[in-house]
Amino acid sequence: MNILRELHEAETELVGKAVVLTDGKAGTIDGVFLDDEHGLRISVAGHEGRWPTSTVKHMG
Repeated sequence: MNILRELHEAETELVGKAVVLTDGKAGTIDGVFLDDEHGLRISVAGHEGRWPTSTVKHMG
């Protein structure tokens, strides 16, 4: 239950935030996902794929 609670909290905090990733992709976070290997991953509107939260360079 703790993991689900933390995932929900992360969704509430991150979805809709503007981000720039270390590879130069930019946009708003449109999803937060749990990955067994990398922990939290995010998807960015307008870009295909999911990235570890550690690749966020700037968040506004």
